[in-house]
Formats: sequence, C-alpha cells, structure tokens
Amino acid sequence: MIWRFQNTGVNTGRFNMDYDLQLAEECRTGEAALRLYRWVPYCISLGANQPVENINIKKAEDDGLDIVKRPTGGRAVLHSEELTYSVIYPIGGDTSAHNVYHQINMALAKGLTIYDDMLASVDLENIQPDFLTHYKNNNASALCFAMPAKSELKLSGRKLVGSAQRKLNNVILQHGSILTGKFHRRLVNYLNLPGDEIEKIEAEIKQKTIELESILNKEVDFESLSSSIKEGFENYFDISFVETSLLQTV
Repeated sequence: MIWRFQNTGVNTGRFNMDYDLQLAEECRTGEAALRLYRWVPYCISLGANQPVENINIKKAEDDGLDIVKRPTGGRAVLHSEELTYSVIYPIGGDTSAHNVYHQINMALAKGLTIYDDMLASVDLENIQPDFLTHYKNNNASALCFAMPAKSELKLSGRKLVGSAQRKLNNVILQHGSILTGKFHRRLVNYLNLPGDEIEKIEAEIKQKTIELESILNKEVDFESLSSSIKEGFENYFDISFVETSLLQTV
C-alpha cells in the first residue's frame, strides 16, 4: 500500500473539514493518507448528528470562534491548542473499522513517544463506554472529551487524544485532536446549560483530560511534534511516506 503525507498547516474550520472529505473522495485504490493540520481561528466542531442548539452560537461568534460540522460522529470539540490528524484508509476484506481505529492510535502513541520519552506511558483505553446511555443521561455528553472511547489514547486515566471515524464508500475517514494546551477546556463556556451545570462539567473535564504541556511542563514544538507523529506512523506501519502537494479544489 502507498501511504501519502501532507502537513497543511493552519487553516479555517470549514477548509479543514472540506479538505478531509475531499481526501476521502479522491483516495485511490491501494492508497492511504495521513494529514496533519491546525486551526485559525479557533473552531468549535460538532459531530455530524449533534444538535447545533447545544452551543451558544452568538457567544462563540462574538468571541471570534468558527463553528463547523464534522463529517464524523462524536460530540463538540473546541479546536485550539492542538495538533489535528486525519487518516484516510481503504476498506478491504480483512479490514474492520475497529481494527483501523486501534492501529491508528497505536501509531499515534509511537509518535508521541518519539516526541518525548515522558510520553511512553501513554496507553489505549480498553473499555468501550455505553455512549447511548451517556449521551441520554449526562449533560457532559455535549463534549467529545467527556470520556474516552475504546482504543483512544490516555495518560494516567486522562484522555489525551480524541478521535472520530466514519466510513465513506470504500474508505474510512478518521480524524482527531492531540491536545497540547488547556484552551480546549473553555468549550464549557459555549454550552447552552445553566451555570451550575457548567461548573460541574468544567470540573469533570479537568479531571478527565490532560494535555502535552501539562505532562511535559513546557511549550509544544509543533514542527517537532508533527515530524514525530509522521515517524511514528512510518515505524508502526513499516512504510515510507510519499509527500504530496495540496489538493486544488477545496
């Protein structure tokens, strides 16, 4: 299989979501792709089936935030201090979405360890939550980082990388956020919930998430982190990436 790589740098929320979809649509037989990117302005993305009413749109727009829908599932994420990845992977007879999800997170874990050996203790969640019950009974269900899904990356029980996945024709699109700083926690400020509920959720997200800067006690070097994630994929999948130019139609 040929693996293609792009680092598209900093772009708007709409560009980033449209670009992921176009990568999936233009994926050729026998090829996979890894893209790394960031967001300016900061952006709230909602899962494909999440009601926009969960978010105080006026406050978000007044504060200069983008708001977009993701093509994948899950709940709201405030994309801010993070490195985002997307993977396009072809579906074959022996390929399952769960297996792809697991392997991608293993490659991410290897890349994080390459970035800093203090991250060698990052591991994969081994329990699959009952998301239907969680979304129905918990106000924190508006947040993607409220709890880790099976095979998502965590450190000391706290979620570090959140991911979402969708099957599109004959490929899987998976993308996710590698948290680098604490700004993502401010998502609670844009939820349409009473103040006392906001306080509870704010405390919960502090307990259940962690960021690279908190672990390493230093600012993240995004160029080095991107290079490390790329190398982690190459090592895990035993590949050499083909670097490709930007798509033209986004």
